[in-house]
Amino acid sequence: MAVAALYTQYNRVWIPDPEEVWKSAEIAKDYRVGDKVLRLLLEDGTELDYSIDPESLPPLRNPDILVGENDLTALSYLHEPAVLHNLRIRFAESKLIYTYSGIILVAMNPYKQLPIYGDAIIHAYSGQNMGDMDPHIFAVAEEAYKQMARNNKNQSIIVSGESGAGKTVSARYAMRYFATVSKSSSNAHVEDKVLASNPITEAVGNAKTTRNDNSSRFGKYTEISFDKRSQIIGANMRTYLLEKSRVVFQSENERNYHIFYQLCASAQQSEFKHLKLGSAEEFNYTRMGGSTVIEGVNDRADMVETRKTFTLLGFKEDFQMDVFKILAAILHLGNVEITAVGNERSSVSEDDTHLEVFCELLGLESSRFAQWLCNRKIITTSETVVKPMTRPQALNARDALAKKIYAHLFDFIVDRINQALQFSGKQHTFIGVLDIYGFETFDVNSFEQFCINYANEKLQQQFNLHVFKLEQEEYMKEDIPWTLIDFYDNQPVIDLIEAKMGILELLDEECLLPHGTDENWLQKLYNNFVNKNSLFEKPRMSNTSFVIQHFADKVEYKCEGFLEKNRDTVYDMLVEILRASKFHLCANFFQENPVPPSPFGSAITVKSAKPVIKPNNKQLRTTVGSKFRSSLYLLMETLNATTPHYVRCIKPNDEKLPFEFDSRRIAQQLRACGVLETIRISAQSYPSRWTYIEFYSRYGVLMTKQELSFGDKKEVCKVVLHRLIQDSNQYQFGKTKIFFRAGQVAYLEKLRLDKLRQSCVMIQKHVRGWLQRRKFLRERQAVLTIQQYFRGQHTVRKAVTATALKEAWAAITIQKYCRGYLVRNLYQLIRVATITIQAYTRGFLARRKYRKMLEEHKAVILQKYARAWLARRRFQSIRRFVLNIQLTYRVQRLQKKLEDQNKENHGLVEKLTSLAALRAGDMEKIQKLESELNRAATHRHNYEEKGRKYKTAMEEKLAKLQKRNSELEIQKEQIELQLREKTEELKEKMDDLTKQLFDDVQKEEQQRILLEKSFELKTQDYEKQICSLKEDIQALQDEKMHLQHQLEEECVTSNALKGEVAQLSKQAKTISEFEKEIELLQTQKIDVEKHVQSQKREMREKMSEITKQLLESYDIEDVRSRLSLEDLEHLNEDGELWFAYEGLKKATHVLESHFQSQKDCYEKEIEALNFKVVHLSQEINHLQKLFREETDINESIRHEVTRLTSENMMIPDFKQQISELEKQKRDLEIRLNEQTESMKGKLEELSNQLTRNREEEGTQRKTLEAQNEIHTKEKEKLISKIQEMQEASEHLKKQFESESEVKSSFRQEASRLTMENRDLEEELDMKDRVIKKLQDQVKTLSKTIEKGNDVHLSSGPKEYLGMLEYKTEDEDKLIQNLILDLKPRGVVVNMIPGLPAHILFMCVRYADSLNDANMLKSLMNSTINGIKQVVKEFMKLNSPHQNKNCLNNFDLSEYRQILSDVAIRIYHRFIVVMENNIQPIIVPGMLESESLQGISGLKPTGFRKRSSSIDDTDAYTMTSVLQQLSYFYSTMCQNGLDPELVRQAVKQLFFLIGAVTLNSLFLRKDMCSCRKGMQIRCNISYLEEWLKDKNLQNSLAKETLEPLSQAAWLLQVKKTTDSDAKEIYERCTSLSAVQIIKILNSYTPIDDFEKRVTPSFVRKVQALLNSREDSSQLMLDTKYLFQVTFPFTPSPHALEMIQIPSSFKLGFLNRL
Repeated sequence: MAVAALYTQYNRVWIPDPEEVWKSAEIAKDYRVGDKVLRLLLEDGTELDYSIDPESLPPLRNPDILVGENDLTALSYLHEPAVLHNLRIRFAESKLIYTYSGIILVAMNPYKQLPIYGDAIIHAYSGQNMGDMDPHIFAVAEEAYKQMARNNKNQSIIVSGESGAGKTVSARYAMRYFATVSKSSSNAHVEDKVLASNPITEAVGNAKTTRNDNSSRFGKYTEISFDKRSQIIGANMRTYLLEKSRVVFQSENERNYHIFYQLCASAQQSEFKHLKLGSAEEFNYTRMGGSTVIEGVNDRADMVETRKTFTLLGFKEDFQMDVFKILAAILHLGNVEITAVGNERSSVSEDDTHLEVFCELLGLESSRFAQWLCNRKIITTSETVVKPMTRPQALNARDALAKKIYAHLFDFIVDRINQALQFSGKQHTFIGVLDIYGFETFDVNSFEQFCINYANEKLQQQFNLHVFKLEQEEYMKEDIPWTLIDFYDNQPVIDLIEAKMGILELLDEECLLPHGTDENWLQKLYNNFVNKNSLFEKPRMSNTSFVIQHFADKVEYKCEGFLEKNRDTVYDMLVEILRASKFHLCANFFQENPVPPSPFGSAITVKSAKPVIKPNNKQLRTTVGSKFRSSLYLLMETLNATTPHYVRCIKPNDEKLPFEFDSRRIAQQLRACGVLETIRISAQSYPSRWTYIEFYSRYGVLMTKQELSFGDKKEVCKVVLHRLIQDSNQYQFGKTKIFFRAGQVAYLEKLRLDKLRQSCVMIQKHVRGWLQRRKFLRERQAVLTIQQYFRGQHTVRKAVTATALKEAWAAITIQKYCRGYLVRNLYQLIRVATITIQAYTRGFLARRKYRKMLEEHKAVILQKYARAWLARRRFQSIRRFVLNIQLTYRVQRLQKKLEDQNKENHGLVEKLTSLAALRAGDMEKIQKLESELNRAATHRHNYEEKGRKYKTAMEEKLAKLQKRNSELEIQKEQIELQLREKTEELKEKMDDLTKQLFDDVQKEEQQRILLEKSFELKTQDYEKQICSLKEDIQALQDEKMHLQHQLEEECVTSNALKGEVAQLSKQAKTISEFEKEIELLQTQKIDVEKHVQSQKREMREKMSEITKQLLESYDIEDVRSRLSLEDLEHLNEDGELWFAYEGLKKATHVLESHFQSQKDCYEKEIEALNFKVVHLSQEINHLQKLFREETDINESIRHEVTRLTSENMMIPDFKQQISELEKQKRDLEIRLNEQTESMKGKLEELSNQLTRNREEEGTQRKTLEAQNEIHTKEKEKLISKIQEMQEASEHLKKQFESESEVKSSFRQEASRLTMENRDLEEELDMKDRVIKKLQDQVKTLSKTIEKGNDVHLSSGPKEYLGMLEYKTEDEDKLIQNLILDLKPRGVVVNMIPGLPAHILFMCVRYADSLNDANMLKSLMNSTINGIKQVVKEFMKLNSPHQNKNCLNNFDLSEYRQILSDVAIRIYHRFIVVMENNIQPIIVPGMLESESLQGISGLKPTGFRKRSSSIDDTDAYTMTSVLQQLSYFYSTMCQNGLDPELVRQAVKQLFFLIGAVTLNSLFLRKDMCSCRKGMQIRCNISYLEEWLKDKNLQNSLAKETLEPLSQAAWLLQVKKTTDSDAKEIYERCTSLSAVQIIKILNSYTPIDDFEKRVTPSFVRKVQALLNSREDSSQLMLDTKYLFQVTFPFTPSPHALEMIQIPSSFKLGFLNRL
């Protein structure tokens, strides 16, 4: 669209203003092309006709929604007023001092301490991408550190700005960031040393100026070295252009270097008295500026800090005193009085105390020094002349000497700092921090300003080239066509200064002349450059100055002093005197040693972008200008070899007022530092860049329904832009972004706002219409009601007369009496009927109730006695066996587990050995087969020839075989019919036999035997028939396979044959393994069955004998008469109260009934066992069937190989191997059949023993039917298998796939059978326990009887003492298995909580029982050390039984504190592990993800991220946070953590979630919006629901989220009136005043319908919060740990009942 179309009514523009630089105005009338004036409405309400030029219309103002952006380049309109306004909003209103401008960080000096530099802020920015958080110096440092670590490339951070802008502080914070995030693992504290160098260099290189209390008077480049792990290993420092003149001269309200005032403030201390110093007012060099004290600065305390940093860097007291000596000497030198002697001479009094102290401190001869201070030696070719100097000349010589000494001292201190920061080893990468002066222009500019501005010209040139390089990379990356943009190139200015015959070279040339003067040099400049170079000018009103047009501004330089400052000379005699000093440090300063090469130069190999003309004359290098040019050349080489990052420090005002915005001063600095030039360059291209997703989500309201129906969002964006912006030159489509020219985003925002405003108007229209309609209908209804009543009354009044009233009254009276009479008659009739019905009904109910009471009374009496009798009998019968069952079951459970473990281990060992032997044999066979196959490959051609011959013959055979196959199918159907008929006959015979069995037991037994024999014979017949069918089918299959193989033999290679044999060998191995597994299963099953049979037989015999003895041999009365009262009481105590039930005369009946019930229960269990055995036999048959199928498939391969070997007689060895495999298969089949027959015999014997009673005969019949059905199913499966094999003969290639499937099914079936076999074993174990229980009961009964006969037997379970015996040499294994090697998996997860602790305590009790102090101490120390290695009021709640387990001989109270400390360390380590796992999820889940769909809490900013800032993090959501919490909770619960500790851990995690989320909110201005507050509140509710779901409401975790909850509320609440401010003050009690103000200042509207928080409202809230006394820290401490308390929970487990799992490998422990 045309630019003029944007100048419409209500839009705002910027117009120049002499005071504020720019001021805003609103367009009052639409602009039309050709208008000479623009009607404007100023902010104060006045109208203005602003004259305009159609070619340069006033700049447009950005919409309010785009104001306050983090990046200036994200603004739609990019120009100077937009930049100034954005900075004003951020700095003055939002109190944000950092702003991005592309790759530049603009830092405004707040002149106030801000809580945004703590360690918590550093950790918050660590690892974050640049642009994710608010702009900060830490973000730039993190970007440099990340690029260095990721790309292994050196980095540089260039910090520039004028004096007082905060360069030194910014550089210090950057270095502090590197020292914090890259701490080395060594104990050298390299980071502390690097940071300690700053206070020293500031003390000797910084001073108070009119603009800054701590101004750096030198440039500094600090190179921080890193190793391959990106950890600091050392540093090095380079300095530039120290302001030496400040040592001898200071302007008004300025000071000398800080170190002089620190030394004077400490002069009265004993260690400094020999320096003979006084206050700073006593010395000329410190009192010249008239201000010796800085407000708020304690020079004496700073001296202590300086000395501490000296010590930290390793500088000893002697070195420090040497430095202080030289500093004191300089002060005394400045007080040396030089008096004039006439007009040509001067002198110094020999009695001058300051001269004596100076010479004493430096070890000089005072008379000689006084002589040459006022004289100079001139050496010519013929003679040497001593010339006296005038007083001004002598003063200049004195000051020159002081400056020279201080310069040497400064260089010496820097050199010693570099030595202290040296490192051993090789530097991998480095990050350089350049703290250098910015562009300077004063009322009087001299040589120092000339050098500073020259350096800034070089830096600006490097910056311009880097900016264009980045822009070019961005455009090429997105495939955007780009053209060269016109920009200011300062190379002509640089050439003017440093080129051949330039300003510096002419200056050095003039310095070489004996009588060179500033005026002569200036005249040369006039002659060479005036009217010849447009960048050089001569002032009109001055002949002692010259003007240079720098990139920032024109600067006028005074030529006075240029030559003297460039020469920087000291008279030779003074230098010789100092060189002969007895003070070694002073003498070393003036030795004629060559300057050692800088360590920086050797490491740099990249050449600078622009060649610099190096001077050839060695004498020229001694000048200050040449030295500065060389060091600047080296600096540019270093910067060009690194990736630069730029920080531009801005001074907001000259009065040093906090958060005061001076637009004129700031605009001047923005021009000087290149920020506005960057903005201008960006505005000429495509400054606004949005991703397609951001554009789609932001401007979706402008899209039509048809456009939204497209699936590709990228195409949707293109279609929408083509429709909205007609001029396609205003935007470009990249691969991932859309590039907009300046103003287009503002235009889109205007369209979006208009659309939203129209939508709001539409919604308001309908809502207001609905409200008005509802109001109208309500009023209309009310009017109609009023009219209705009014008209009714009016009609009544017109119609009613006196006669009509009388007639109506009479009619009503007659109707009243008539109706009353009729109603009374009806009532009487109903009442009589009701009374009659009630009488009969009540009588019937009473009689029925009476009869029921009689019946219930008798029944209750009978039930009372019957139930009492039954209850007593049940109680006595249950109690009788309680103790015996408990003891027996516990003993048997332990024994059974030990036996099972031993059996399992023995079986596994045997299985492993057999598998190893089989594998070795099979490997040998495979090697032989491979060798034979190699020989067989040579005869492949013979197979091809024979294949061609047999092809025709095989086709004929194939036809015959197909015919034979059809005949066999007919025979197969006939056999199936016969089989069905015989099966039906068999079923009929079985029914007849079952009926006969119920008639006569013996006859049934015989018939059953005959039936089984006949069944076996028929089964054998069927099997023979099936085998014959198999053989026929196998033969048919072999023939078909033979033919098929012959047809395909032409395409078969030796590799195919090799693969078949390899598969055959693998199958042979698997078959042998399966054979072993089957044999093992069968042997285990046979052993179990034998064991069960023997136990059952013994049980029956013993029970029959004891029962006979009880019922025949013993008399109960006789037994009772033999027992004494004590014996009876003892029996009662043991639970044998059944003797007293109903007298001794009913004991026999009780015993009989008891044994009958036990017999019934036992028979039912035997029946279930029999069913399991039958099921096992079915599984074995199924396993045999699968094995046969496997055998059939293997036989098909075997026949094929056999046919090949028979045709080829050249490989007999191969044929022999195949035959051996066949024999193994046959042997395997024979053995399997034999084992199956033996298993059937065993099962028949077991069935004969278990089926002697009539109740089991039905089970036998079902078993036979089931077997018959199994055979029938087997036959059906066999038929289906035949069909499958026929199909497989047609598809030979699929045969191997089916083979692998059969193998897998075979393995699955074998594993399933193994599992069911184990289940069966467990069932048998249960039956064994029941049998043993019955045996123990019988033993108990026999024991009682024998006790009656005075026979006492000591039998019963072993009683344990709750101790574990161990040996001292097993102590290490005990700790290793219980503590070091124990992992939370397997049996450990399912064991009782704290089992290792119980086991250790049982060992402690054993050591205590032995009264062995050394053993106990060794065990305790080993336990504590083991716990430490893994981690890198108790008695009052005990039960009496637990108190018995206390130690008797030792007191372990000394270990209680140790164990408590270890437990606390474990807990803290556990918390740290959980925090490390959940911390990366918190901010994405709690803050960035949008739980409430459709309510976006963010607006895209168009921020340009660095190329290295790649978002490689996972997209975590709130669900991820909840899942991680649930995982922690389930893990703690599974491992038996105490519930109280679980609650404390959850509380700690919730505190971390709240703190991390809130800290990130403080540092992300884009997150501070109303909608984001709703999202945070929703996420908090999810956390509260999680607590409720886990029943953790009382853990106080919810309270830890209160600050975050209040912050979310603060974002949503209204923020305009005084009542709102008061409500915020009352509600936000968990937030500090700093945090509340930070959130209010950072509040960012998402669209134009929201309003910013006004500064006046913030001041109101701040006034209310001033009364609070809370922390001034902004960030919450995420490392804070709540105090942990360990509750005492009594153990529910008795030590004597604890069993040790075998997985612990503690077999060396013995229970006592």
